[in-house]
Amino acid sequence: MPNTLIATVTVPATTANIGPGFDCLGAALSLYNRFQFTPLCTENRSKSDRVIIHASGQGADQLPTDSRNLVYRAFVAAYQHFEQTPPDVRIDIHLDIPQARGLGSSATAIVAGLLGANELANRPLGESELLQLAIALEGHPDNVVPAMIGGCCLATQDQSSQQWVICPIDWSENIIPIVAIPDFELKTDLARNVLPKTCSYEDAIFNAAHVGLLIKGLEQGKPTLLQTALQDKLHQPYRQQLIPGLTEVYESALSAGAHGLVISGAGPTLLALSDLHHADKIAKAIQLRWQETGIAAKISILNIDKQGATVHS
Repeated sequence: MPNTLIATVTVPATTANIGPGFDCLGAALSLYNRFQFTPLCTENRSKSDRVIIHASGQGADQLPTDSRNLVYRAFVAAYQHFEQTPPDVRIDIHLDIPQARGLGSSATAIVAGLLGANELANRPLGESELLQLAIALEGHPDNVVPAMIGGCCLATQDQSSQQWVICPIDWSENIIPIVAIPDFELKTDLARNVLPKTCSYEDAIFNAAHVGLLIKGLEQGKPTLLQTALQDKLHQPYRQQLIPGLTEVYESALSAGAHGLVISGAGPTLLALSDLHHADKIAKAIQLRWQETGIAAKISILNIDKQGATVHS
């Protein structure tokens, strides 16, 4: 008899970097992808048909529906970590997070695959082990960590143990995240390739200081801190050339009352931080200014997701 347990995993979008927090800071947002894992009977099935994948929602036609699918690859990686053979499985995916936009869509796939496998295998791994495995698969922590545990998180690696240390960051309820999602993609590899291989001490010190200021600004909800804290010298000066109209949108957002505007993840989505009073005005200003440069964009006023990925059996 096959395992009759069906696991449903819901994973939030994330915004990474948040200005100076390059590859170490991220936050979960109230936008979600959903995944269902159903074990299949192995009788009368070919070895090449170990997985059946059905996808729906935004960009579903872009997803591979065979063993190349990132959800399934993470699912298999989890079973390899368990030292078990993965079961034949059907995976149903519903996408509300756009792909290649800087909102952590690949992180949702990795987190879902690991959590789905862990659930079907009767939960051999705890949260800490799952986080370490997710970071290893993604290559950096800023998306997968908040996607799994929610909220805003800082992650850094212990130099001696090589283990990742996760630090939740308080995010004031007075700070509202606004995402501006343009109608074009920006592949992470391309956004990575424009970055220089090294940076100066001056730039490293600048970002380290600004990350500290950003943490205090988010905790205290202080616009005066955030206006300075969101500045960055490690990635945004190089990536802004890949996002048409960014300078104009930045100016419009600040004029409408935003505390700051940064590239979300690798882009091209932009993240503005606001108080509740100015959020609608900022959203309209961003959309209008991008339209003037010939770019259509979806603007969403979101919340910080504090729960992270959820699993239901």
